[in-house]
Amino acid sequence: MTLMGRKIPLFKIYWDREDVRATKEAIEKGMFWAIGPNIENFEKGISRYIGAKYSLVFNSGTSALHAALMAHGIGSGDEVIVPSFTFIATANAPLFVGAKPVFADIEEETYGLDPEDVKEKITNKTKAIIPVHYGGSPCMIKELKGIAEDNDLALVEDAAEAFGANVHGKNVGTFGDSGVMSFCSNKVITTGEGGAVVTSSKEAYEKLKLIRSHGRMEEGNYFTSSEYMDYVDLGYNFRMSNITAALGMAQLKKAGKIIGMRRKNAAHLTKKLAGIDEIVLPSAPKGYFHVYQMYTIRLEKGSRDGLAAYLGKNGVSTKVFFHPAHLTEFYRRKLGYKTRLPVTERVSKQVLTLPMYPTLTAAEIDFIAEKVHGFFEGRGS
Repeated sequence: MTLMGRKIPLFKIYWDREDVRATKEAIEKGMFWAIGPNIENFEKGISRYIGAKYSLVFNSGTSALHAALMAHGIGSGDEVIVPSFTFIATANAPLFVGAKPVFADIEEETYGLDPEDVKEKITNKTKAIIPVHYGGSPCMIKELKGIAEDNDLALVEDAAEAFGANVHGKNVGTFGDSGVMSFCSNKVITTGEGGAVVTSSKEAYEKLKLIRSHGRMEEGNYFTSSEYMDYVDLGYNFRMSNITAALGMAQLKKAGKIIGMRRKNAAHLTKKLAGIDEIVLPSAPKGYFHVYQMYTIRLEKGSRDGLAAYLGKNGVSTKVFFHPAHLTEFYRRKLGYKTRLPVTERVSKQVLTLPMYPTLTAAEIDFIAEKVHGFFEGRGS
């Protein structure tokens, strides 16, 4: 039987009346639904929170990643080193700009790019590295930054899952030339769909503004201004709406609270699952601040799928994050990739993400832990 007959989902969005009020107010303005003041205010708020000089919001994290590569001049004939243990958008982003994604393996502590394997994958065509901060944990970003600097490579951090995570107080997204955030529905703060690029480069910032809005030199609001605004480069419609930005501002005000609730719940679940020899629990190296956008365990003895099935029968949602990108049909059959990534391939067969969100109750956490214990004690096998 599930907890009081309910199913525990993988995630729930944290929202309150302020989110509703801010969005309602933006709608009731009756104008500025596309471009408006909330966008600039949200961007300034992100810059302050993350500690970057500039921030631009986008309609998705994927668009933000696409734009970031364009802004750093990545294009045809270039190679970009990416992990395969990630959401597919990270791997695909180089393809969006005509470059080639080159897959490197991960290390097993943070599940981020392995700096040693990254070194092995660098060629004279390599122009950028896209490290991923997996599940809310910073990757070995200092080491990767050093590699990027030593080889004159752009470093574009994919911090989609790690808003607010930091290493010794320095927020992820600020180590590289640019950092990409996602505000999709399962992220730390959310606008339903949305993303951002943070950077301290004025040159990248100016390029991003053009890429985001049709290559148009915008002076003020395009929809309300009678002035001609010239088109000076190729661009897209990657804009976030003013309504969405209003929701983002309301969410951002709660970011610290949301992260605190996630960390508290993760600590509770870790305590309850401690002592199960068959699983590896999520953690972070000393000085790394994990925001637990996901709570991913590893089962090293081949029972991952059995546990997932058992938890599902008992009303506990789980999901595998991630199946390797380089083994998808698109990369294997359509693009002909034959890459071997032994750590990625092994870890991806072992990981299982359990429910984790701010409003997960103590009773629900206890229930999840009880079922995991039950499986390994033989009652669910």
